[in-house]
Amino acid sequence: METRPPLPPFDEKSAIEKVRLAEDGWNSRDPERVALAYTQDSQWRNRSQFMSGREEIVKFLADKWQREKEYRLIKELWAYQGKRIAVRFAYEFHNDQGQWFRAYGNENWEFDESGLMRRRIASINDLPIQEDERKLLFDQGRRPDDYPGLSALGL
Repeated sequence: METRPPLPPFDEKSAIEKVRLAEDGWNSRDPERVALAYTQDSQWRNRSQFMSGREEIVKFLADKWQREKEYRLIKELWAYQGKRIAVRFAYEFHNDQGQWFRAYGNENWEFDESGLMRRRIASINDLPIQEDERKLLFDQGRRPDDYPGLSALGL
C-alpha cells in the first residue's frame, strides 16, 4: 500500500509540512511525480475542469506546464481538521506571448488514511501583471527555505 507521510489526522505541524511538500512537488513541474501524491481514483475540480484519476491528472499537469512558462508557486496553510487541509496559493507564469500572470487561489484537500489526496477542489483567478510586478523571483524548482511566504510578500 502506498503511503505519503505525514498522515492524517493532521496537527498544525504536519499540515504545514504537507502543504510544503505539495508546493515542492508542483514547483518541480514533473506531472508524474506530482500525480503520485494522489489516490489512483482522485477526484479534482480545477477551475471549471473536472477530472478523475492519476492518468487524467498527469495529462492535465503536462498540458498546464506546457502553456504556463517559468511557473513558480507558493502555498500557505489556511486551515486543517482531521483528514482535510485548506490552502491559499499564488503562482506566477507567462504565456507564449510573454504576458505575465499571477494566479491566486484556494484549494480544499481531503486525504485517505495513507496520506494520499483523494479529493482536490481548486478555485483560481488569473491577474495579468507586468514583468516588473513579479514577486516570485526565486529560481525555478523548490522555493528556498529563506524565501518569504505569501503573507510576508503581501499576497
